[in-house]
Amino acid sequence: MTRARDNRLAFLAAALALSLFAFAIARDAVDRWIAATELPVTLSDTSTEIRDRNGVLLRAFPVEDGLWRLAPGAVDPRFVAMLIRYEDKRFERHRGVDPRALLRAAAQALRHGEVVSGGSTLTMQVARLIEDGPTGRWAGKLRQIRLALALERGVSKDRILELYLTHAPYGGNLEGIRAAALAWFGKEPSRLTPAQSALLVALPQAPEARRPDRHPDAARDARNRVLDRMLRQGVLSAAEVHAAKRDPMPVQQRPFPQLAAHLSDRSRAADPGVRVIDLTLDAALQARLEPLVATAARQVGPRVSSALIVADHATGEILASVGSAGYSDARQGFVDMTRALRSPGSTLKPLVYGLAFDRGLAHPETLISDTPVIFGRYAPRNFDGQFRGDLRVREALQLSLNIPVVRLTEALGPARVMVAVIRAGARPELQGAPGLALSLGGLGISLNDLTQLYAAMAQGGQGAVLHHRVSDDGEQTARVISRSAAWHVADILRGVPPPAGAPRGLAYKTGTSYGHRDAWAFGFDGRHVIGVWLGRADGTPVPGAFGGALAAPVLFEAFGRLKPAFEPLPPPPPETLIVGAAELPAPLRRFRPREAVFEGGVDAFRLLFPPDGARIASGGGPITVKIGGGQAPFSLLANGDPLVTGVHMREVELPYPGAGFTRLVVLDAAGRGVRAEIRVD
Repeated sequence: MTRARDNRLAFLAAALALSLFAFAIARDAVDRWIAATELPVTLSDTSTEIRDRNGVLLRAFPVEDGLWRLAPGAVDPRFVAMLIRYEDKRFERHRGVDPRALLRAAAQALRHGEVVSGGSTLTMQVARLIEDGPTGRWAGKLRQIRLALALERGVSKDRILELYLTHAPYGGNLEGIRAAALAWFGKEPSRLTPAQSALLVALPQAPEARRPDRHPDAARDARNRVLDRMLRQGVLSAAEVHAAKRDPMPVQQRPFPQLAAHLSDRSRAADPGVRVIDLTLDAALQARLEPLVATAARQVGPRVSSALIVADHATGEILASVGSAGYSDARQGFVDMTRALRSPGSTLKPLVYGLAFDRGLAHPETLISDTPVIFGRYAPRNFDGQFRGDLRVREALQLSLNIPVVRLTEALGPARVMVAVIRAGARPELQGAPGLALSLGGLGISLNDLTQLYAAMAQGGQGAVLHHRVSDDGEQTARVISRSAAWHVADILRGVPPPAGAPRGLAYKTGTSYGHRDAWAFGFDGRHVIGVWLGRADGTPVPGAFGGALAAPVLFEAFGRLKPAFEPLPPPPPETLIVGAAELPAPLRRFRPREAVFEGGVDAFRLLFPPDGARIASGGGPITVKIGGGQAPFSLLANGDPLVTGVHMREVELPYPGAGFTRLVVLDAAGRGVRAEIRVD
């Protein structure tokens, strides 16, 4: 008996040792099998997102093949709990495969002769999704098992869950929980109700057969099965389930947000590899202003577009940017009219007056003549064809008269006006040398750049550069006009009568370009500046279009949608001269060109262009020199070398003097000289 027992023990020991050896060999083989698994790429491309200053989605762009696949972001914890309890309740404990679920699925398949339940864990589903492989066949299931085991070894549970939330199919071209929540419910997945969560748990199992817009009964039944199981498992209360089952099903997919479409396009093009771009815009404000712009264009007539910019002139942040009346082929809506170069009409006049205040040529109470005048062959006319004689500068700007501002432009020199526009941060376009018509709209400039100019004036003559990226701040424009000149301009514009029914208190200016092609309005209060444009994108005239009639009402309505009341303008700087006409110094009581004051007005000799300190990009070509007054013939010298002599013309092409700084001197027949220090690029 003892020997027999010993033999049995020896046999059992040998069998156990052999079993352990076989298990070790099998385990090592399985380890090598798993380790040799080639994992597909798990870092899939997701939609580029353009977000506002608060992280609200403004616009998203689909990935390849038109798929909407957004990074999950914040997801409602209850949805995650429902998903795990319904799909894979042992998700946190298994290593990629749940043996009990597989055995149950195999038994059901043998009993029914077909696959009844898949037995797939969330990890196995992720393996199928990222590889885009088969689901029902045993070979496909084995591949999923292998990938799932390898995934669990290589990445965390949180990453596996994130991959599921990114790739799960939700019908049509929707992938991932975020795309599904936005498309089916118009909301972020962080704010789902129990009914919505239950539908989004059920949809990936049969994304086409359960689409609520095509198969509402199947979708409702699937949602309710999830709700019933959550009740049995204690995730939801009976009251919550009862209320959730009464929630209506979505009947169609909602469009993805497409706010600030043009600015989103530009931002994406500027950083093509960035997946999340944060802008300074306010999504709620943008959503309120886009319909305003579209309605304004429709009311004007066919083919008319419109654009609008709102900015905080204290920080330079652009809060809203509407590039057209609608992002479509209608009205050429794909053209971004915030960037298009257009004639500014009368909107540069406040700048001219500010420069005149700074140069001591005028004061708001100075008398200026609105009478017929000719400058060479140029005879400016007022818009209404009338002449008002002598009037105060304040009134001339408020009435937007042409003749007074051209008189000031001639005294300043058009080039000085052009330099001031550029110093404000604008990039205007001009054919040839600037002329007197510059102040009446004789150049090309964009809505964005004009808004920048008004923002600088609103900030006391120098302000923050307008920007739309959250990361771009702190840059300042060059000083355009002094603080006191800027205050005078704002004080004058604040006195312009508003449109009928609109409140007072806004400093604003309208403009209409030649041929009624562009209608403008710009306004600012103590904190914000808004620019409005209406016209046709192709530049054809809009009969009867006036800035005061079309753009000004939109400007005031936009301020009304921005905030309930205007914020007060700042008080005058200490150096501001605030007196009546009788108390002005004698030279400021009536406008006369500064040279006329010092030389008795007799044939004042001056260099009209280029002005002292100008920077000229000549491209290696000649430089146009314009001479005012003096006695012909003239001689032109560059750095002491005579380049042109004996000329009688007052507009001379000066040969390219070379790159760098050049001291330009013009001598007339009487031996008088005028000079300018310029930089040639």
